[in-house]
Amino acid sequence: MSDQIISDELMQYITRIETIEAELEEKKIDRKEVYAELKSVGYVPKTVRQIVRLRKLEEHVRMEEEALLDTYKNAVGL
Repeated sequence: MSDQIISDELMQYITRIETIEAELEEKKIDRKEVYAELKSVGYVPKTVRQIVRLRKLEEHVRMEEEALLDTYKNAVGL
């Protein structure tokens, strides 16, 4: 390949990455606004974040984490 073709191809990749990064930043702002909104109506964002994290896990992984947490809590008297 010629240097120009390589340069053009590389620039296309860079442009795509920059576009994705800009979209991600917009999504972060959107997420922040949603958390602010749910807080304004009385929900606790920290707890909602935990629920969102747990929902991403497969059920067996979530159950293992909960069982281990319960074991540790019992060990320290909680």
